[in-house]
Amino acid sequence: MIANREIRLAARPVGEPALSNFSLAATEVPDLAEGQILVRNTWMSVDPYMRGRMDDVESYIPPFELDAPMDGSAVGEVVASRSAGIAVGATVAHFAGWREYAVVEAAAATVVDTALAPAEAYLGALGTTGLTAYAALTEVAPVRQGDVVFVSAAAGAVGSVAGQLARKLGAAKVIGSAGGPLKAKRVVEEFGFDAAIDYREGSLAARLAEASPDGVDVYVDNVGGDHLVAAIDALRHGGRIAMVGAISAANATAPIPGPANLFSLAHKDATLRGMLVNSYFHLFPEWIGKAAGWLADGSLHTELTVVDGIEHAPAAFLDLMRGGNVGKMLVRL
Repeated sequence: MIANREIRLAARPVGEPALSNFSLAATEVPDLAEGQILVRNTWMSVDPYMRGRMDDVESYIPPFELDAPMDGSAVGEVVASRSAGIAVGATVAHFAGWREYAVVEAAAATVVDTALAPAEAYLGALGTTGLTAYAALTEVAPVRQGDVVFVSAAAGAVGSVAGQLARKLGAAKVIGSAGGPLKAKRVVEEFGFDAAIDYREGSLAARLAEASPDGVDVYVDNVGGDHLVAAIDALRHGGRIAMVGAISAANATAPIPGPANLFSLAHKDATLRGMLVNSYFHLFPEWIGKAAGWLADGSLHTELTVVDGIEHAPAAFLDLMRGGNVGKMLVRL
């Protein structure tokens, strides 16, 4: 038997999670059944949507179970296989993260090409992170030639890709928001945005009006709250909003009121559309075909915030929720 370590949800948080909501457990890996593979995880993803899964509420994805291993996107090396389709030594992406070794049904794993990009890229730009940005700006709130695009959480995993992609799709100007002057500086200098707003300084609406006096055509919403209100006010006639996330409300303990200016979308003939990346998996081949080339030629810049060791995964999650990352937050196992 192979010794294993995994992170479990020890208690459901109320408001902001703490380290006490998690536990590290030692287990043994069971024998494989026919059609299964054993993966030694090398990288695992840490994502904001996981906060919602810590609550025992009905949603688009089941909540984490108490005292059971958490899960999420991961990549790793196949070290044993009882599947004719996936050989030992292959690198695969799957959804059994938050543990060092994972027994995975072969049908639920995807072999990835590490000659095309490093394994960890399939958790970031070549994974659902990149796909979210691509679907948001091509199908949910399509960018048109000459548009002004506003992206919240622009230094984060989805936002940093979305801003660069907006430019490739023909945007004339790309504006991002980020928390703190250093992040705002990186949004412009490293991710190529035209302007960046430090939302912690002054009025967000006033800063957005200063960056784009004539308004915006597309808004990629990763934050919700005051960002959504400001974007609706700034939206031009026929504008589009892709509602990707609402991290500002992740730790709320009571219902969050909706934007008071929501009806202005009607007289602007504008759209606000929510999205789940699961609905756009059919775009994966198209996206990877484009993004891999951009990563190779350097025209798509990505950043990783890396934490080492399964035991530090809970701290990485808490840091992510407090805005402590630039680009994709990953745990290296």
